[in-house]
Amino acid sequence: MKKHILSTLTLALALSVGITSASQAQSKMKAKGTDNGMGMSNTSMGKAKGVMVGGALMTPDKDIVDNAVGSNDHTTLVAAVKAAGLVETLKGAGPFTVFAPTNAAFDKLPAGTVATLVKPENKQTLTSILTYHVVPGRLTAAELKNGQVLTTVNGEKLTVMKKGNSVMLKDAKGGMSTVTIPNVISSNGVTHVIDTVLMP
Repeated sequence: MKKHILSTLTLALALSVGITSASQAQSKMKAKGTDNGMGMSNTSMGKAKGVMVGGALMTPDKDIVDNAVGSNDHTTLVAAVKAAGLVETLKGAGPFTVFAPTNAAFDKLPAGTVATLVKPENKQTLTSILTYHVVPGRLTAAELKNGQVLTTVNGEKLTVMKKGNSVMLKDAKGGMSTVTIPNVISSNGVTHVIDTVLMP
């Protein structure tokens, strides 16, 4: 009987110590911001929820256009998409892979190029350039392979060039653009931020 009582007490004590230790460990992890109560880190949850682009959080519940509108680095692209009448297309079901040039990328073009392109009479040329930055389907950076040739929505080709984790694109004119922020997931596709405007 004494043995039974002792073994029961020992078991109860072990359980108590185990629960306390687990509870203390979880509290420490929460205090450090590394656990969300489900065994997942807040950091990984943050990444799953979205990507910061141009001072705004791009989230998977928004479409490509709604995400782009929030970026301070893509105001020129958004204006160009509106001028070309492509808003509804890029808000469609898709999925699309979009290579999104930043404002700085557009600034690399010869002076006056953007102002000329957004004029109504140049809508066809603008549309051709913008659709050259869109590929049907959802292609993450990991799915882009070195030497892979992509057929864009405008029918022209882009060539993928990879070096380690770096992804670059070679356009029809031999120009090169580098992906600076990959895998911005939207509800209807994925966007890769690029540093140079691609030319068909």
